Amino acid sequence: MPPVSNPNNMYSDAGLNNFSPNVAGALQRIYVPNLRSNDIYVIDPTTFKVVDRFPVGRSPQHVVPSWDLKTLWVTNNAEGHNDGSLTPIDPLTGKPGKEVMVDDPYNMYFTPNGKEAIVVAEAHARLDFRDAHTMALKMSLQVPECKGINHADFSIDGKYAIFTCEFGGKVAKIDMVNQKVVGYIELHKGGMPQDIRVSPDGKVFYVADMMANGVYLIDGDSFKQIGFLKTGIGTHGMYPSRDATKLYVANRGSNKVHGPAHGPGSVSVIDFATRKVVANWPIPGGGSPDMGNVTADGKYLWLSGRFDDVVYAFDTTTGAVKIIKVGMEPHGLAVWPQPGRYSLGHTGIMR
Repeated sequence: MPPVSNPNNMYSDAGLNNFSPNVAGALQRIYVPNLRSNDIYVIDPTTFKVVDRFPVGRSPQHVVPSWDLKTLWVTNNAEGHNDGSLTPIDPLTGKPGKEVMVDDPYNMYFTPNGKEAIVVAEAHARLDFRDAHTMALKMSLQVPECKGINHADFSIDGKYAIFTCEFGGKVAKIDMVNQKVVGYIELHKGGMPQDIRVSPDGKVFYVADMMANGVYLIDGDSFKQIGFLKTGIGTHGMYPSRDATKLYVANRGSNKVHGPAHGPGSVSVIDFATRKVVANWPIPGGGSPDMGNVTADGKYLWLSGRFDDVVYAFDTTTGAVKIIKVGMEPHGLAVWPQPGRYSLGHTGIMR
């Protein structure tokens, strides 16, 4: 794994407008996968208007930037069917290419050296290590006690990752060097851990839990729970600010897998230094903020409105929100281009 430039801030190379040459010429766009309409809506973030729309495979879940930043992969996991696939998008044109058939790609990450994609086969409690470019299968790792395995983040040196187990109330630690399971922590019975993000110094993993309505704190090296922060109902997605001082937490307003529209959705802001919630941004009239990311200039946090068929653009200074209509049940949207040397996956875990 390319070493971090600043051990006190692993996100320093993904700071304000700090672009890699690999994203030169990429269109400024928001790519929104719509789970139930099986399509991608494309938004111009400068005008907040939908500028394109195209079909993809069945049940698109996330739009994932590749390790080398040259491709955006749509993970179509087909939800119970056998026709899962990955659809490549060219960031220079914003257009899709030919889909690659892959079993149950709910989410996708990359090994820290960039050689392999890690396809998260949620329904099978399995991680499939594939060639990062051809997606040819290299090996599979069963994570049997991690029911609903879906989100992950990596240690500061890339030697291990922690994955969340949505339907088991646990997190799993994976040795990335030897590609094996290290162990599990049960956060609490009946929990539904979702997204996970590591602090800038690499010491603490923040785990969103949709049933606990807050964030668990895990010491990554010792692999022990060390705290909990209450945020809001249906705590779901998490994204660091561009200066890496804050963590934006999406509270979906519902702790159901398929919840009602217009929940009391909000965004909580956690200060990394104090590990405290310092702000809360409600959505006027309600909403269901889910997954997304922060713009390269740090000025907006874009999130899908999962049960409202919209996306939100939160002003990160004021918390004011713009709302744009999209397809049916938007999920893991990607903001592109993003700063950073490489992507470890999901909607842009940039280093």
